[in-house]
Amino acid sequence: MQQKIIELDVREDLKNKIEPFQKIMEAIKEVKNNDIFILHAPFKPVPLFAVLKAKGFSHEAKEIEAKHWKVTFTKNEKSE
Repeated sequence: MQQKIIELDVREDLKNKIEPFQKIMEAIKEVKNNDIFILHAPFKPVPLFAVLKAKGFSHEAKEIEAKHWKVTFTKNEKSE
């Protein structure tokens, strides 16, 4: 099965004082097991890590440059 990658950049939203949480939650609805969700943000979005962990995601955060973090979330198989 093809692994899907969904990418979302919220740096402009945050620069314009738009809260991107809803947009992020909408985007992850499409993410299935083993898919990847890549988020570009102006800071390390630590509060989001716990929210997505509860939804079965692991993450890897990398600072690309000042005000640009790339966080790769991977959806892990959950037994239901």
